[in-house]
Amino acid sequence: MSTNKEEQLQLLVASCREGDRKAQETIFSLFSRKMFAVCLRYCRDHDEAEDVMIMGFTKVFTRIDAYKGEGSFEGWIRRIMVNSALTEYRKNAKRMYTVDIDAVQPDTEAVAYQDDTTEMKYLLSLIQGLPGHLRIAFNMFVIEGYSHKEIGEILGITEDLSKIHVFRARKQLQQKIRNAEPVFCA
Repeated sequence: MSTNKEEQLQLLVASCREGDRKAQETIFSLFSRKMFAVCLRYCRDHDEAEDVMIMGFTKVFTRIDAYKGEGSFEGWIRRIMVNSALTEYRKNAKRMYTVDIDAVQPDTEAVAYQDDTTEMKYLLSLIQGLPGHLRIAFNMFVIEGYSHKEIGEILGITEDLSKIHVFRARKQLQQKIRNAEPVFCA
């Protein structure tokens, strides 16, 4: 980020600390798309991801004083979004049921690989289709870059169980991709 943009961002953060609604709206506009994508990777669907993102931004603005200007502001927001998604997952985990992956019928709908965006949407839908505990560990390790030790500490599981979750998630994703019937568009 250029120095001018960094200065503008710091001014926005300072205004948010004073409760300036316009500054909050601007920060929301600047980061909402990226943060929605982060939330979507952890959530089951768009509605849940939107709810998590809104809860996350509420935390951002109520806890803005906790941001000390050290490190990336975007990274600080991202961490809040991931933590909000994990909180929502834990809250919903009590109401979730599990389904044996072998009992699930494969989706017979063809997948179109028209461009990178379509392929990314398809991959995201596959990740969202993973059981919650596998999806969370996979996202944290592969996408967010947490170590297995950190994942274990955050989720309250062993480091080895984190490795098993990521391994199983990868295997399930590979199987889903192998079973897909891509349609190539000219």
